[in-house]
Amino acid sequence: MYGELQNQSVIITGAASGIGLAQVEIFLREGASVVAVDVDGIGLKELEKRLSSKLLITIIGDVTTNETIKKVVTTCLMHFGKIDIVCNTAGILDEYRNVENTSLELWKHIMDTNLTSQFMMLKEVLPEMLENKHGVFVNMASIAGLVAGGGGIAYTSSKHAIIGMTKQLDLDYASQGIRANCIAPGAIETPMNAADFADGGEIANLVAEQTPARRWAKPSEVAELALFLASEKADYIHGAVVPIDGGWIEK
Repeated sequence: MYGELQNQSVIITGAASGIGLAQVEIFLREGASVVAVDVDGIGLKELEKRLSSKLLITIIGDVTTNETIKKVVTTCLMHFGKIDIVCNTAGILDEYRNVENTSLELWKHIMDTNLTSQFMMLKEVLPEMLENKHGVFVNMASIAGLVAGGGGIAYTSSKHAIIGMTKQLDLDYASQGIRANCIAPGAIETPMNAADFADGGEIANLVAEQTPARRWAKPSEVAELALFLASEKADYIHGAVVPIDGGWIEK
């Protein structure tokens, strides 16, 4: 479907499960070379074993550390010669904690994982992309970056900040061949939301009932959107925030 991706190299964070895993599968399906990073080493090994692709390199590492970011970028350049696309997908929830129940330590952990890791990645990758006059960032935000209620104070703040960072990045570098866009998922059935499906799925059913589309989305649906935004078919889409939420923010 996106044949031009056969010569593209992609970095995907949060790649061991959920949306990140679906992105790895779909970009490989389209012939792209993928460097997949996650702190979950067991998940990455299972991914590597199941997909068994010469176009896939996995790296176990924490994207909140500069050491991991540099290793990912260096590995991609060493094996594939360039970096065309970055899917900044790694993220964590904050259990809907309000200000009173959010410690400074938790605040920093959420920000480091959701926001600062993306900033460090784009800062490390950008010089290479600018030299090639080409590069695409697909940053994972959330409907919590558009409205309140999709998370707690730290999560919601981090996702709002990702949207602002992405828009400014695109404005600053669009004239130099760089594109940056955000995806804002709503209810997606991933391991991160496993608690909603526990105890008979009462919470999950409630969320589905409150979603205009009356269902949760699969990670593959978000990954297909990321694929489109990364492709040349989306070449004129800049600084956008694309909701994939079953109509949640329309309410």
